[in-house]
Amino acid sequence: MASTYTGLGVQLMTTGEKAGTWGTLTNTNWNIIEQISGGYVEQAITSTPTTLAVNDGTTGATLAHRIIKFTGSIGENTVVTIPLDVQTFYIITNGSSGGYTVQFKYVSGSGSSVTWGTTDKGTKIIYAAGDDATNPNIVDVGMGTVTLTGTETLTNKTLTSPIIGTSILDTGSNELFKLTATSSATNEFTVANAPNSSGPTLSSTGSSDSNIDINITPAGTGNVNLSADAVQIGDNDANATLTTQGTGDLILNTNNGTNAGSITLLDGANGDIEFTNNGTGVVKFNDAAYFPEATLTFDATQDWDVQASPVAKVTLTANVIFDAPDNPTTGQFISILCIQDSGGSNTIGWNAVFQFASATAPTATTTGDQGDLFCFRYNGTKWLEVGTTLNLTVA
Repeated sequence: MASTYTGLGVQLMTTGEKAGTWGTLTNTNWNIIEQISGGYVEQAITSTPTTLAVNDGTTGATLAHRIIKFTGSIGENTVVTIPLDVQTFYIITNGSSGGYTVQFKYVSGSGSSVTWGTTDKGTKIIYAAGDDATNPNIVDVGMGTVTLTGTETLTNKTLTSPIIGTSILDTGSNELFKLTATSSATNEFTVANAPNSSGPTLSSTGSSDSNIDINITPAGTGNVNLSADAVQIGDNDANATLTTQGTGDLILNTNNGTNAGSITLLDGANGDIEFTNNGTGVVKFNDAAYFPEATLTFDATQDWDVQASPVAKVTLTANVIFDAPDNPTTGQFISILCIQDSGGSNTIGWNAVFQFASATAPTATTTGDQGDLFCFRYNGTKWLEVGTTLNLTVA
């Protein structure tokens, strides 16, 4: 009976055959087995299909090596085939050049195969199952080496100090995060998780700076939207400041400014604070609102900044004439309490901008330590008397 051969070319000799050559043939078989267990070979795949065969009883056949590296320059998508009776596993590297795919499959049938992409030069562990005589399967075991150009799925892996490129993609290969590198950067984000009842933290840190801003910049006229019932600002117990960056006004409103009043802090050296109601809305104070009473420094020609001190008092130590107030605003109400010093007898006169009933200013109280209260409203030209109360005990 003649010898037979395995799918990878090992010769199986029958009893009584090959007299005088068993030693040589056995050594050849051992060499083939050594190739199968760990041998390395390079195989050029310069055309398609590239058919890999086994030369029975002969060492050196590509398919009788465990580790194979495809080489050569390919100018088209290339198929590499193996015989149907091969059943083993391989470690194969696609080392070919050219931007084309390489498919590794059985010579016939429609079983599964393994394919390297157009830029994939990675290594794969491949099981040639030969499990179906008609449609045998070749399977990527899925333990290939991570490569520079390969697409890999990492499960339960720890990446220590990874360097990521310019973006992170979602599962649909769309950009999820855009990453931009800054030359000689020293400041970065730190993201920290938290236990129950505490929120995770996004903070800025740096190797040399101690006070580092966090900048959020929408594209164009886009907004920063915080979907929360309340937004807290401030650093622990420190005072909190809500301000604009640059010369813009600060506007507070609701519902994106639709059907809502607003509070506007106008930018500028003498910027106003405006309360603007919507429709018939009003400015409502649920608790007391007041102007702090300012104490003016006595001056015989009395100065009075009614923007800074709309409610004021002054102690008269001599006769006085009130100058026209500084910084008036049309529609503004003001009041002044004039208190006689202990000696009393000091007179009060008024600039022509002040207008009293019947064009006559009341005669001031001259009793020591008594006070007179004068209230006015500005019409844009004159300060019109609203009311005067004389001879008040103020102490």
